[in-house]
Amino acid sequence: MRLLKVQAENLRPGMFVAELDRPWLDTPFALQGFVVQDPEEVVYIGRYVDYVYIDADYAGSNLFLPKRPKQEETVKDRLSIKAEFEQARTSFTSASESLDRVFNALNNGVQTDIQVVRESVQPLIDGVFNNKEAMAVLVRLKESSDYRYQHGVSMAVWAAILGRHIGLPVDELEKLVIGCAMCDVGMTRLPDEIFQQTGGLSDYQRQMVELHTHLGSQMVDENGNADLEILSIIKSHHERMDGSGYPDGLKGSDIPLFARIAGLVDAYDAMITPRPYAPGVSSYDAIQELIQSKGVLFQDALVEQFVQAIGLFPTGSLVELNTGEVGIVVKQNDIRRLKPEVVIVLDKFKRKLDSLRLVDLAREDVGNISWIVQGLRPGSYDVNSEEYFI
Repeated sequence: MRLLKVQAENLRPGMFVAELDRPWLDTPFALQGFVVQDPEEVVYIGRYVDYVYIDADYAGSNLFLPKRPKQEETVKDRLSIKAEFEQARTSFTSASESLDRVFNALNNGVQTDIQVVRESVQPLIDGVFNNKEAMAVLVRLKESSDYRYQHGVSMAVWAAILGRHIGLPVDELEKLVIGCAMCDVGMTRLPDEIFQQTGGLSDYQRQMVELHTHLGSQMVDENGNADLEILSIIKSHHERMDGSGYPDGLKGSDIPLFARIAGLVDAYDAMITPRPYAPGVSSYDAIQELIQSKGVLFQDALVEQFVQAIGLFPTGSLVELNTGEVGIVVKQNDIRRLKPEVVIVLDKFKRKLDSLRLVDLAREDVGNISWIVQGLRPGSYDVNSEEYFI
C-alpha cells in the first residue's frame, strides 16, 4: 500500500481513505478505512479532518465514481432476516448444549476430545462469516439460562467477530474461538449457589470465583490435548493491561494477545447480560465503559477495533431518538457511526405503532433531523426486539 497525503477538500469519490490526521475514535468514520462515495461525503469528511492519507494503489483512487443510487427499501426488507436468524439460533443452541456436555465431562474427569468443542464452535464461525449481523443480534437477545455455558458461546461469537475484523488467519481464529468458549470451564468446580444468589459476592466467594482460571486451565491441560494458546486464553483472560487482573497480575504485552481479546469480549458480554444480582446494561453503555478503560484495563487498539466491528449502536440495539421515539437499529453506517438505520416501533409517548417506520439517520433533511440520544436496555418499554426480526 502506497500512502499519499491529501487535503480533505481535494478528496474525490473513489479514493480509499486509509489513515486520518487524528485518532479514528475522535471521528465518526470507519476504523479500517473507507471509499469516498460521493461529493457530499467529501464535504462531510472535511468537517472532521484537515487531511487524510489515501491508498494510491487502490483501483478506484483516481476515478470519479457516480453518486451511489438510492435504493428504496421497506421496513420488511430491513427486518427480514428470519432464515439467517433461525440458522444462527440453531448454531448457538447446539454450541451451548455441546459446551454443557464438555464442561460436565471435564468436571467429572472424563477424557474429552477437544475436537468436540472444535466441531461445536465451527457453525458459530461460519455464521459470523456468512451473516455477522444475525449472529450479533441473536447473542444480544439470548434467553437467560446457565450463564456459564451461554456466556462461553457468546464470548466465542464476539471473539469471532473481532478476530475476523482484524484479519486473523482461519486456524488462529479457530483457536481463539475455542479458547473463549471454554474460558469458564473452571466455574463447574464452584458451588451453584454462587451463580444463583441475587446479592453481591462476599470477599470469600469472590476469591473462589477467581480460582476458575486456574481450575479451568488445569482441567483442560490434564485432559491432554489442548493447544498452548487455548490454555493461555483460559488461564489469562482476566489479566488486565495495568496489572490489576488475575491470576498472575500480568501487564501489557506480557498478557498473550488472545487472552487480551478474550478479556475484552468477556467484559462486554458480562455487562450486557442480565444476571440474578444485576440487570444488563445497554450495548452503548457497555461500549462506553470499554472506551473509558482503554489503555488501563484493555488494549487501546483492540477496543477501537471491537467498537468498529460491532458499531457504537450495534444491530438489534434498542435506542431512543431526540424526538422521544424508540426504535431498533437494523443497519450500520460505516462512515457515520452515530447515524445507523433505525426502525421506529414506539411513538414519542412510548406507544406501540400500528405501522413501523424506517429512518435512515444519515439522511439529514433540513428541518427533519433525528439523532440517537441514548441506548436502551433490552426489554425497555416492554419492547421485545426479537419479535420484529421476522
